[in-house]
Amino acid sequence: MQLHDDFVAVAVPATSANLGPGFDSMGLALDLWDEISVHATAGGPTSVIVEGEGAGKVGEGEDNLIVRALRLALDHVGAPQVGIRMHCRNRIPHSRGLGSSASAIVAGIALARALIADPDVLTPQDILELGTAIEGHPDNIAPAVLGGATVAWIEDGQAGALHLDPPNTIAPVVFIPEYELSTSVARAALKEEVVRTDAMYNLSRAALLSALLTGSQPRAADGASFHDLLMKATQDRLHQEQRRSAMEPSLALVDWLRAGGMAAVVSGAGPSVLSLEQVPASVRHDAQAAGWRVLTLLVATEGVRLTRGRLASQKG
Repeated sequence: MQLHDDFVAVAVPATSANLGPGFDSMGLALDLWDEISVHATAGGPTSVIVEGEGAGKVGEGEDNLIVRALRLALDHVGAPQVGIRMHCRNRIPHSRGLGSSASAIVAGIALARALIADPDVLTPQDILELGTAIEGHPDNIAPAVLGGATVAWIEDGQAGALHLDPPNTIAPVVFIPEYELSTSVARAALKEEVVRTDAMYNLSRAALLSALLTGSQPRAADGASFHDLLMKATQDRLHQEQRRSAMEPSLALVDWLRAGGMAAVVSGAGPSVLSLEQVPASVRHDAQAAGWRVLTLLVATEGVRLTRGRLASQKG
């Protein structure tokens, strides 16, 4: 396997996982992008320049997650290793539940694909499987690869995912706190076993949410509106309340937003909060006054894309 390009670049979106009931299985790509370029050299030390989110905090050498994913991807397909000069323009906040680690992993694998410049190597399915193997679960990897809304799963060690096109009524608003929360701490708060009634509760809500995210026109038996159905579909009993002690301000914000009629959930493992619907200006103002950074975003309809290199004109 040979490398055919020596200067390539990719863009990868932020993601929000779980979306309430879809623990470790559902996700949404957000129109907030990291941009990463790589110059492959004949040798020399690895150099990583980071601008924006994570600057001064993330690794600037071989310990950088994007570099590690890139090298794993090259090894995976039997391509030669190279010297790396990397430049990252990061917009995705780190340790906030917006998929920064999944986006970094997907970026690294996609950069390897761009360097190889063979459309049959490291396909979207390959990126999904390899990314999931690195990350451990596909809920953020899938929307970073496919865009839109996604339902993902693992069967016999292999990851699979389905892309959905949400309707325009899905209008993400993200509330980002100053404090960080690692995924490992958030997961440590969860129970090993769940009550069957809680599992059934989440299964029905996740099924409803999947139906709403297909972009079809739902028709409820009781005539409920899309908004009313979305409020029901974003309920959860498996993970959000269990994590309250680890991120009390986030759960308090979810409670406040939902009491005001907004379909709000914890974004991924937190501590950011996601509303799937538009939020009134007065609510955004009050949240900002309380110290939250508020971003009104679109759904990213596509996932990772190659922006420089001979494959850049093709779907990433």
